[in-house]
Amino acid sequence: MNEWTQIRDRAGSIVREDAAFLVVNKPAGISVMGERHESDLVRMADEVGETLIPCHRIDKVTSGAVLFAKEQRIQSEVTRQFNKRTVDKAYLALVPTAGRPGGLPASGTIDLSLSVGRKNRVRVGAQREDIEAEVSATGRGCWRVPEEKVFTHVKTYPSITHFSRLWADEQHTLLAIEPVTGRRHQIRVHLAWIGFPIVGDPLFDRQAAERGERTALHSWRLAFDASWADGERVAVAAEPGADFWAPVADRLPAGGPAAVLAGYAST
Repeated sequence: MNEWTQIRDRAGSIVREDAAFLVVNKPAGISVMGERHESDLVRMADEVGETLIPCHRIDKVTSGAVLFAKEQRIQSEVTRQFNKRTVDKAYLALVPTAGRPGGLPASGTIDLSLSVGRKNRVRVGAQREDIEAEVSATGRGCWRVPEEKVFTHVKTYPSITHFSRLWADEQHTLLAIEPVTGRRHQIRVHLAWIGFPIVGDPLFDRQAAERGERTALHSWRLAFDASWADGERVAVAAEPGADFWAPVADRLPAGGPAAVLAGYAST
């Protein structure tokens, strides 16, 4: 059986679908599209005669909600919304707590421009030691680099990520992430550069794959306007699978993932 057909048939994989669009809960380890990968959702769907036009992308190692259009005009409309930053996005990420003095505050903003370094690797557009961290009287953290310390010898891209803490114990912290901008690897690089790399992220842990760990980053929620449906504000949520929760499954409070996620409020 074609792998796309298997994904379609899997419970929880199709988050929402109508004649114009499809939201898929993508498994980790499969790319959205691209010639560099042996398989991707677009190609697998095409093999069985189904046309999927991506409105955005998430990394191959990231699971969760991906929005596809079924017609080019729908893709163009939704892509404009992504470009104008009117699409609401929320991700879930697990980061290590142990060995990080003070941990993360209950909420915060990472305001660090990104650039591309050697071997096309995304990095913060400044020296790590120039990152300044502060916590306000209300307990909200902020990480930024003084303007005069931002690189000028390479192009840099303003990048902003908001987060809120949903749950934590002595080993791991679960974050809800709301990226304002949508740069390549933004969430992964931002968290790593402030000292909290995502669990299992091969960009910062080369042995993660050898240990059989997946990257604990999940595209959780999307909301966009559907003019083709009388202007409805479509809001969807793709629930993380057991593989996402594996590092903390035996330590979550009563009620499990549902109880933890119920505490989310947009930042």
